[in-house]
Amino acid sequence: MLEIYIDGASAGNPGLSGIGVYIKGEGHDVKISEPIEPTNNHNAEFQALLRGLEEAVKLTSGMVSVRSDSNVVVQAMEKEFIKNEEYAPYLKKAMKLTEQFDFFFIKWIPNHTNKTADVLARQAILQQKKAKG
Repeated sequence: MLEIYIDGASAGNPGLSGIGVYIKGEGHDVKISEPIEPTNNHNAEFQALLRGLEEAVKLTSGMVSVRSDSNVVVQAMEKEFIKNEEYAPYLKKAMKLTEQFDFFFIKWIPNHTNKTADVLARQAILQQKKAKG
């Protein structure tokens, strides 16, 4: 089973943003820290989910468990529905990606248990700040 910890961060609304993805299991230990276009926190969280799922597709077709501290992302995935149309394309793409796994689970976790993904997301923002001088 792959465990995927995801987090998105924004320094503003919108502001400099980044995603963090930590994948472990089945012999994998993958850490992704990527800057994304300036956006809000919810968009960043969904983009982290998509990036994590895209990477997981390369690693397994078996069991995948995503862990996120974003209630919006977790509830949208569980209900396969989101009221805010801004996030609907993310949800649709994520649901399509999950079809490639034998089993898919998503679970909300508290912030303090999502430290690795959080640090990776914040590093992506710092990288942008340094680049701007």
